Amino acid sequence: MSVKDKLLDILLVEDNPGDVELTCDALESCKLRNTIHTVTDGEMALDYLYRRPPYENAAQPDMILLDINLPGIDGKEVLSVIKNDPQLKKMPVVVLTSSEAEKDILKSYQLHANCYVTKPVTLDAFIEAVQSVEEFWLGVVKLPPYSC
Repeated sequence: MSVKDKLLDILLVEDNPGDVELTCDALESCKLRNTIHTVTDGEMALDYLYRRPPYENAAQPDMILLDINLPGIDGKEVLSVIKNDPQLKKMPVVVLTSSEAEKDILKSYQLHANCYVTKPVTLDAFIEAVQSVEEFWLGVVKLPPYSC
C-alpha cells in the first residue's frame, strides 16, 4: 500500500483557533488522505499520545505538528517527553510556530525536533508551508514503523 493510499493521522497541537482552522484547511486540500486530530495544550497532547482519558482510543499519529507557545505544558516540554520516550521518539515532530527567536529554534533542535517551521504571515504562504511539510514528511520521507 503506498502512502497515498493510506489514511494518515496527524496530531496538531495548537492553541490558536485561527491557526487550527488554517492548518486544517491546508492539510485537507493536500493530495494525501489524512485525519487531523487537534489538541490545544501540552497536557492534552501528552494525554493523547499516551492514550489517557479521554483519548483511550486515539490513533497513533504518523506526524505531530507542534506549536511551542502553548499554555501550561509548553511545546518544548512536550517535545522533550516525546523524544525521550523509546516508543514515541521515532515519530516525526514538526515545530510549527510563530516564533522566529533564535533561542527557540536552537532549543527545538537540541530537543531533537525533526524540523522547525516558522508560520508565514500571509495566508497563501501559510497554506503553502503546511502543505509542503505534509508532502515532505508523509509523501517523500521513509519513516520507520513505530512498533519497532
